[in-house]
Amino acid sequence: MRIAKQDIPVRIDVPGAVARQKTDFGDASGYGMISGEYFSLGAGTDISPLLQGLEGDLCQAPHWGYMLQGELTVTYADGTHEVINGGDLFYWPPGHTVKVGQNSEVVLFSPQDEHSEVIDHMLKKMSA
Repeated sequence: MRIAKQDIPVRIDVPGAVARQKTDFGDASGYGMISGEYFSLGAGTDISPLLQGLEGDLCQAPHWGYMLQGELTVTYADGTHEVINGGDLFYWPPGHTVKVGQNSEVVLFSPQDEHSEVIDHMLKKMSA
């Protein structure tokens, strides 16, 4: 699920401050500690090969985030995909992969245990 900044409902709009809130933006129950992550990703990067061997060959950690700049495509377990662009707020449920269309800067918030397992798996794949 993604939403562009201008589509996030405005809750407060006063001189000097605008607060936008999209409710029901993913479920974090049962996840424990969250990690804050900053990714710089080059155009053409495809993490799919690095996910092989995980359940469904996909990242099984959910992520909430903000795309600072660039463009990437997320593909979900059911085969659907969506394009995330700079300025988009997003939620990726477990069961996804990512391919970068344009150099991207992304901020993620993820359950640290689940995502650390995925990152460790990717590091092992890269060192093989």
